[in-house]
Amino acid sequence: MGKTFREWNPEQGLMFPPTPMDFVAPDDLVQFILNLVREDLELSEILNEYQEERGYPPYHPVMMTALLLYSYCQGNYSSRRIARACKQRVDYLALTGMQKPDHRTVNLFRQRHLKALAGLFEQVLELCEKAGLVKLGHVALDGTRIRANASKQKSMSYRTMKRAEDRLRAEVERWFREAERIDREEDELYGADKSGDELPEWVANKQERLKRIRQAKAELEAEAKAEAERGRDPNKTGHKAKPTGKPAEKTQRNLTDSESRLMKSGDQFIQGYNAQAAVDAHRQVIVAQTLSNTGSDMHQLVPLLKQIRTNLKRQAKEVSADSGYCSELNLKALSRHHIRGYIATRLHRKHRKVGRWVQRMKQRLAQGARRSRYRLRKQIVEPVFGQIKQARGFRQFLLRGKEKVAGEWSLLCTAHNLLKLGAART
Repeated sequence: MGKTFREWNPEQGLMFPPTPMDFVAPDDLVQFILNLVREDLELSEILNEYQEERGYPPYHPVMMTALLLYSYCQGNYSSRRIARACKQRVDYLALTGMQKPDHRTVNLFRQRHLKALAGLFEQVLELCEKAGLVKLGHVALDGTRIRANASKQKSMSYRTMKRAEDRLRAEVERWFREAERIDREEDELYGADKSGDELPEWVANKQERLKRIRQAKAELEAEAKAEAERGRDPNKTGHKAKPTGKPAEKTQRNLTDSESRLMKSGDQFIQGYNAQAAVDAHRQVIVAQTLSNTGSDMHQLVPLLKQIRTNLKRQAKEVSADSGYCSELNLKALSRHHIRGYIATRLHRKHRKVGRWVQRMKQRLAQGARRSRYRLRKQIVEPVFGQIKQARGFRQFLLRGKEKVAGEWSLLCTAHNLLKLGAART
């Protein structure tokens, strides 16, 4: 006797039509995200954008917000991948109620409401605090370099810009003259009323490249002039110099994303941004986040501390960070805010003379030895970056420009906290 199998008939109709939510478990993340977006988050800033009564009704903004938050929690960032999931994945079909927005709709919604979506970080953090996930007993700070939506091969120095501008201008002018000569010959051959006088595609490409080079060159010159008016040379760091009002020949600017910068990440250089996070030790919730286009972490400590205070109306008791944050001003700021700091001082080992605040920090870390609270830093903040970049696969920003990229980083941090909140409520 053969083995008996369960009946399988994909074309079998259902006696009672199910709702989309019947296809996901009650404790699924989809259920949590939908309930949170509809009941706990204040979305008036997004909803108020829709005042026009004419035109075809758009997708519901609350649904689109839930779709983006859920996608970021799932490590799904591309608008095309999100649109494909809305057609193929049961969890997405349940979340959207069987609606299928295309990738243009997803991308335009994200760009139109990026500032409001970035502002959801504070609301989700407040919910995490109410759920008991934030204690602020110890907070670890760190930064990670993430690739920009630009190639470092598209960066060009000021010297190269000047040379390329002259060369491309002469080349475009020569091609214009060549195109005019060809037009005259074709007019004589075919008649003046015939088509064919459009410029070749290669001319347009060269013109576009020349336009970008001129724009980047003008931006560098404007920055240098502004720095000179403030009495400081932008090409020198750490000491005063006579302002020149002109950028250094080696100063670089990327032609794809002019606000991204070339910075060191591990054992290589990338064209990217410096994403910062302050992580609470209790449940690894991100309590503050910023983004900059400078490779140094030195000037990020104070803004992170201010944001913790703004977000949670109180300050952390202890803060740990690596040596990239160690400076007299930063250590003095910790003391002024009554925060006990544990900041590595190894960057100051070669200095014969160090300030009194750095000397005090050295003594504090030496007294604690291996039992120092500084040891908590790695196990608090670095796993968070690992979860974002490795587990959820975010390796490169999708948007361009510092303001948009900062909004994208805020969305990533919001998704991280949502997952922490969802895990605590199940």
